[in-house]
Amino acid sequence: MTPPMGFNNWAHYECKLNEQLFVNTANALVSTGLAQLGYRYVNIDDCWMEMQRDKAGNLVANPKLFPHGMQWLGDYIHSKGLKFGIYEDAGYMTCQKAPGMYGHIEQDVRTFASWGVDYLKLDYCYPPADKYPGKSFSQVARIVYTRVNDELRASGRNMVFSCSPPAYVFGQPKKFAEVMSWIGSVCNLWRTDDDIYDAWTSVLANYEGNAGLARYAFPGGWNDADMLEVGNPGMTLTEQQSQFSLWAEMASPLLISTDVAKLSPAALKILSNKDVIAIDQDPLGRQASVVKQIGHVDILSRPLANGDHAVALFNKSERAKNISVNVMAIGLPAGHYRLKNLWNKQVSETRLMITAEIPAHGVVLYRVSRVH
Repeated sequence: MTPPMGFNNWAHYECKLNEQLFVNTANALVSTGLAQLGYRYVNIDDCWMEMQRDKAGNLVANPKLFPHGMQWLGDYIHSKGLKFGIYEDAGYMTCQKAPGMYGHIEQDVRTFASWGVDYLKLDYCYPPADKYPGKSFSQVARIVYTRVNDELRASGRNMVFSCSPPAYVFGQPKKFAEVMSWIGSVCNLWRTDDDIYDAWTSVLANYEGNAGLARYAFPGGWNDADMLEVGNPGMTLTEQQSQFSLWAEMASPLLISTDVAKLSPAALKILSNKDVIAIDQDPLGRQASVVKQIGHVDILSRPLANGDHAVALFNKSERAKNISVNVMAIGLPAGHYRLKNLWNKQVSETRLMITAEIPAHGVVLYRVSRVH
């Protein structure tokens, strides 16, 4: 299992959503060629449902926004060869105060299975802490998310399980470590930081929050640095390319959040880079670690399944940098290496130094192969 790729509406649209948005997005993922590259999940975020359950206690899609209902939408998405994702909250309410799953977990999982859901993003805005006096934030979250996971496994439908508790204790090291100690045994991916927004400061903050968490990642369990802002107007193309490179290096999910049908050729080119996608989707599933820092440049390395390494040189400063680093200083043995630059496709060889000129806010990403 590799990190999910696809679309989620929240970062770009928030509550401005409806059935047509997801129909259009499914169509666009196919017509742009993105679906063929692995972008298969079409995920609905908060604000899709009525503010009350029906008389039988079932969740109901807002009929003004989703006139054909969720099963119809799931069928449409599946008819395009894509996967269908939905959003809920493990507590009393979603973040936008629609009904949460707590008290209806088995019922809601059955509902999602009947709609053909393939992916559940489960937020944690209004935890049921009052039901578990004396228990910590982490202990309550573990009880509730484990219960949901058990129901997902019993549902007969394979659903990717995306969880949120770590994001709610980010910046509180003791509580964060407590949640991270169990999250990988329950969830497939977990948000590690604040909601991302369309600005370089936000992307940089989420990178910084996620970059030190490699020890928690494994195949089928990923640190989720949140959605891609590629295609939105708030960053330069260099910054958008950097986000894509860093998210791939960190084995983070690649969930687009923009108007897919209106992607510029330049943004589409970033999202369509097969060499960079292959780093994100590498089956070894090892997240990169920051192996060296030179001034404001982070050097990240991750091992790949075929013995190669993906090495990223990330310039966080406001001006271009020329960087040279010894292969042994980043954890590779002395030897003869081939370097493929995954953006300009140039191939070079080295026996000692990896060198790059990196623009401000830029990333140079190499696939490094031993020459025998």
